[in-house]
Amino acid sequence: MAQDPKARRAARHLQPGAAPAQPRREPLTVERIVDAALHVVATQGYDALTIRAITGELGTSPSSLYAHVVNKADIDDLIIGRLNSELVLPEPDPGRWREQILQVYAQIRDQFLRYPGISRAALATVPTNLDTLRVGEAILAILLAGGVEPQTAAWAMDALSLYVAAYTLEISLLHDPGQGWVLSRAELLDRLGSLPADQFPHTRSHATELTSGSGHERFDFTLNLMLGSLKNPA
Repeated sequence: MAQDPKARRAARHLQPGAAPAQPRREPLTVERIVDAALHVVATQGYDALTIRAITGELGTSPSSLYAHVVNKADIDDLIIGRLNSELVLPEPDPGRWREQILQVYAQIRDQFLRYPGISRAALATVPTNLDTLRVGEAILAILLAGGVEPQTAAWAMDALSLYVAAYTLEISLLHDPGQGWVLSRAELLDRLGSLPADQFPHTRSHATELTSGSGHERFDFTLNLMLGSLKNPA
């Protein structure tokens, strides 16, 4: 009796040497490239972010990647843009402008700290990504709403951004086991306290103050210090 067609097809699939069906590969997109880049940074740190590392995450070739991005600097611009796209930006309030600036930069700080060393990408690129420019526009709008003179506002935004990038980079280096020996606070206090008193009288006397600060106390202090120097025009 003739075999049922479905049974013949099933038997054919079981024949030795039959090639298994290949899973359909997900199309490569800029979004997937950014996802892969951020995963590399989150798991291995920014130093590990290379074209080879990204293609390894995606299971593709560099030539496929270059069909969507220009180079590593382009990827840096894209990943910083992605982080900026997740910020909540307030409507400028002249009565709360300093508080609003602190809130925006605290969000940027926290985004950078999620990805060890990623602030180096922000320092190394001139922003062209629209999401990054959107954040700059919002910060400038808040400063101007607070009555800060335009030139002062522009330079203040640059200084604040540089500080936040440097602050988060320092923290990532301190927590990187590959950076070598790092003193604990207790060890640093002991070291400062043992300095020659005739050469370092103030350092010895104020070692506690010099090494104080927990959480983001120093961050808040520095931003408030910088913002407090901005004067409304007379």
